[in-house]
Amino acid sequence: MALPNAAADEFGRGRDAPTVYPDNAREHASAVSWGAIVAGAAAAAALSLIMLMLGIGLGLSSVSPWAHHGVSAATFGVSAILWITFSQIVASGMGGYLAGRLRTRWLAVHTDEVYFRDTAHGFLAWAVASLATAALLTSVIGSMVSGGIQAAASVAGGVATTAAAAAGSQMSKSDDDGGPMGYFVDSLFRKDVNAAAAASASAGSGAMSGHAAEPAIAGSEVARIFMNAIRSGPLPADDVRYIGQVVAQRTGLTQQAAEKRVSDTYARVQAKLRDAEAAAKDAAEKGRKASAYATLWLFISLLIGAFCASLAATFGGRRRDA
Repeated sequence: MALPNAAADEFGRGRDAPTVYPDNAREHASAVSWGAIVAGAAAAAALSLIMLMLGIGLGLSSVSPWAHHGVSAATFGVSAILWITFSQIVASGMGGYLAGRLRTRWLAVHTDEVYFRDTAHGFLAWAVASLATAALLTSVIGSMVSGGIQAAASVAGGVATTAAAAAGSQMSKSDDDGGPMGYFVDSLFRKDVNAAAAASASAGSGAMSGHAAEPAIAGSEVARIFMNAIRSGPLPADDVRYIGQVVAQRTGLTQQAAEKRVSDTYARVQAKLRDAEAAAKDAAEKGRKASAYATLWLFISLLIGAFCASLAATFGGRRRDA
């Protein structure tokens, strides 16, 4: 009869002690109720996925590709952070409460030890649920982290070369379809109105048909010269002189004016490449910052979830022992 009296003193109540099960009365009984932990973790993981899908749906419904429609980027980011934190609080709290409420009753255990075990059960339920959720969302988390690492590496070094090569490749490919390099080459061979009229008056129809393919050949050659010079740096003087001769023959300009046009056009090409490099750097920097902020806030929200799960488990354990 000593055991019921001890149980009554432990819980501070004068009512009859609860039924004592043999497995719980043994000293070597496990202090961890893995069944309760797995049940709480499953509930937390499922609730996290449900709230994540709800958040994605609400987020996609609030944005719009049209200008002056939908929420701004800053509002969307703050809302996403708040929703993730709220989801962690609700899901982790529910999982921790279930882990504490469903765990095995401990008898002849000090109150402080019961509090510690309940806290541990809530923390373990949160840990199992976090691992399960991370396993299901490996592709999303991995892409976010790898994107941040690649952006940081691009900013640290090599982004200018990559951007210049990409922009140069795009220009060289677009020479025949009116792209950037095609535009610069066309502007290089633009004729003055007076010079074009004089050339058309002095040239015969037979000569015009014999040289019909020359403009396309000259434009492709100039584009290749520009692309080679862009990779090495400034345009060599020999190339400036040669392109100036071609431009002078095509446009009727003097050699000096044609060389000046060549230098100005090449400077415009270089300026466009510098703008492309700056845009690439800016995009990489924004991606790096976004990945860093997202990772930090995810870390904070997970810590909040661990605390809520541990605290809710103590509430569940008290209700279980009441």
